Amino acid sequence: MAGAGQRKGKKDDNGIGTAIDFVLSNARLVLGVGGAAMLGIATLAVKRMYDRAISAPSSPTRLSQSGKRSWEEPNWLGSSSRLLTQDMKTNLSRSLQTLPTDHSAADTDFFRPTKPKPSAKRSQVELKKSRLRLSLQEKLFAYYRRKVAIPADEQARAKQAAVDICAELRSFLRAKLPDMPLRDMYLSGSLYDDLQVVTADHIQLIVPLMLEQNLWSCIPGEDTIMNIPGFYLVRRENPEYFPRGSSYWDRCVVGGYLSPKAVAETFEKVVAGSINWPAIGTLLDYVIRPAAPPADLTLEVQYDPERHLFIDFLPSLTLGDITLVAKPHRLARNDNLWRLSLRPAETARLRALDQRDSGCRCLCLKIFKAVCKSNPALAHLTASQLTNVILHLAQEEPDWSQDVLADRFLQALKGLIRYLEAGVLPSALNPKVNLFSELTPEEVDELGYTLYSSLSEPEVLLQT
Repeated sequence: MAGAGQRKGKKDDNGIGTAIDFVLSNARLVLGVGGAAMLGIATLAVKRMYDRAISAPSSPTRLSQSGKRSWEEPNWLGSSSRLLTQDMKTNLSRSLQTLPTDHSAADTDFFRPTKPKPSAKRSQVELKKSRLRLSLQEKLFAYYRRKVAIPADEQARAKQAAVDICAELRSFLRAKLPDMPLRDMYLSGSLYDDLQVVTADHIQLIVPLMLEQNLWSCIPGEDTIMNIPGFYLVRRENPEYFPRGSSYWDRCVVGGYLSPKAVAETFEKVVAGSINWPAIGTLLDYVIRPAAPPADLTLEVQYDPERHLFIDFLPSLTLGDITLVAKPHRLARNDNLWRLSLRPAETARLRALDQRDSGCRCLCLKIFKAVCKSNPALAHLTASQLTNVILHLAQEEPDWSQDVLADRFLQALKGLIRYLEAGVLPSALNPKVNLFSELTPEEVDELGYTLYSSLSEPEVLLQT
């Protein structure tokens, strides 16, 4: 019986060997020398595995005295069939990747290790980046249509409500306070520049003061002990020749300087205490009321059942070529400073650049504004800061066509993170001004962390 078993095994072995010889003899004709060699090595490995499998002892695996498997036993013995299959698939995949495609190259370079070409790697990386860019581009446009853009009828209704309120306030001031020296009031803000996002809910009513040029002068903040560029002190001049009371605005002087806080309080008494807004609202078919603190100089107007508009009264003054607004510094100790008005010039430059080449700068800015407005962790970022990030990037990148929106969005995001890391964002119009000067270190860290966390997957910013 044992002899018969040996003869049967030998017969089977001879059959497999004959098949292997047949395959190898014909492989060279089809695959060439290199292909035949590769097939021969693979076939020989399979044959050896087969030989060892049929000759493996039926008794349990013996362990040496040290408790380890004998070196004579196959190292795959005891492995699961799934792991073995995976290993074989991996080896096969690697072998197929290294197979030569040209017969002449196979003969000469078969034993030379193959390395992927750098150009091929670069092309694959660029292709992957291109696909991600296209995906982000589509998501940015979808986000703009879904979240950012404001319907035209909503904008028109909000603007009309603001115009009506402005007309009523102008008439009241002329009738009740004819001696108050004011220039014509006008509406301003992102709603009028087509840069407002998400909803038409706020606008600014600029109230320009008339100041005597020989009685007042501007002192830059960097020339004071506070050393804050972008802010000014408005000093009362020539008190020996023009004593207190010579100017209407002397009543708002504190410590020899015109106080923006005192000016704001003067208008607050008029806006909140002297005007019968409920009666005016009934006349205009609006619901009008002063906004709750801390918005002291703000009116809340409900012009639709579900739509509200906040109108900020912003006193301003112009001395020479300098325009200041009564928007105080965030720190209470600097509440005597007037803020340099840069927003009109920043907006004009941004819109002019887009009009010149039909670019997407304003579109990119509006997407960023919507992201910050919808994400509480980014609420400390202002429209002016985001505008200047775009303006700085516009100086570096000439191409702002619609096709590169995703690229510019990512560049602006990275640039904003770099500015936060440095703690300095210089104004594009006045580099001495640090637009981050009013942020605390904790706020800078929180903003930087939030934006940096989204850098690997910027789409998360669009999910708010």
